[in-house]
Amino acid sequence: MNPSVAVTDAEAPRMRAASAERQAEAADGSVVYSMTGYAGSATSIHLPHVGEVRVLLALKSVNHRFLDLQLRLPAGYDALEMELRRILKEEFARGHVEFSLSLDRSAQSGLTINRPALAACVEAFRSASREYGLETEPDLNVLLRLPGVLQQESVVGEEDQRALAEFVLEETRRLIPALKAMRACEGAELARLLQMAMLQMEATVGRLERLQPEITARYEQRLQQKIESLIAGEVNRQRLLEEVALLADRSDVSEELERLRTHIRHFRDLLLAGGEVGKKLDFLLQELNREANTLLSKTTGVAGKGTEVTELGLALKSGIEKAREQIQNLE
Repeated sequence: MNPSVAVTDAEAPRMRAASAERQAEAADGSVVYSMTGYAGSATSIHLPHVGEVRVLLALKSVNHRFLDLQLRLPAGYDALEMELRRILKEEFARGHVEFSLSLDRSAQSGLTINRPALAACVEAFRSASREYGLETEPDLNVLLRLPGVLQQESVVGEEDQRALAEFVLEETRRLIPALKAMRACEGAELARLLQMAMLQMEATVGRLERLQPEITARYEQRLQQKIESLIAGEVNRQRLLEEVALLADRSDVSEELERLRTHIRHFRDLLLAGGEVGKKLDFLLQELNREANTLLSKTTGVAGKGTEVTELGLALKSGIEKAREQIQNLE
C-alpha cells in the first residue's frame, strides 16, 4: 500500500470504532444481495403412467443490469414455464437467472424408434448410393445410434404432466430460499468490503482536509505573484479581475471535500439499509469520481504538498474504481 494513503496508527482506533458502530447498526438492517448464487436438487418421483422418474432441477444466477430469466424445460410444458416465470419475477429483482429441468428415465426400458427420422435417414442413404453408383444397404446398428432415431418414451398424459408440474413448482419454491441464502452470504461479504473501502476513503478525505490550509496558502502566493506581475506592466483591469477570480476559485477545495464526505456517508447508509441498492450505489460512485476529478484538476501544479495531494486524489479514484467493480454484482 502507498504510504501516503495508508491508515495511520492514530486513525486506526477511530476507524475500528466507526466500523463496529456500523456493524451494530447493520444487525437491524436489511440484507444486501449479490446476484451470484446456485441451488439444485435431484429427486426421484413416481408418475402414475410412467413409473419412477428422476427429476433434476438447477437454479442459478449471475449479474445482469436487469432481471433476465432463462428457462430450459422439456417440450410440452408451456403452462409450467409461465407459472415458473411468474414465481421467479416475484422473488428476484435483478440478475440473469437460469432455471433448468431435466428428466432422467435411464432406468426405464421404454425405448421407441422415431420412425419418421429413421425413414428419412434410410432414404438419404439410398439416394446417396444411387447417385454415386454404390450397391450397398444402410446398417441398422449405425442408424439407431444417430441422434433422435432411438429415444425414450416421453412423459405423456395430462395426469403425469400435472403431477410433474406440481412437484417441480414445490421444489422450485424450496430452492428459491437456498439460492437467496447464497446470494445473501456473498452480498454480506461484498457489503463488508465496500464498507471498509468507504472507511479508507474517509481517511483519505481527512488527510486532504488537513492539507487544505497549505494548498490555500500556496494559491495565495501564486495570486500575489500574478497581481505583482500584472501591475508591473500595463494593467488590464478585466484580465486582472479574471486572473484573481480564477485563482480564488481554484484555491478552495472545501466544497469538493465536503461533497466527497456526503457521498461516502450516503453510500454507507444505503449499504446498511439493504435491498436493491446496486444501481443507487453505482450512481454515487459516479458522483464520487466527479468530485475526485475536480479536486485533482484544482490542485494540479500546487507546490509544496502538491505531490502528496495528487497521490491522495489518485488513491480516491483507485478506491472508487475497485468499488465499482464490486457493486456490479449487487442486486
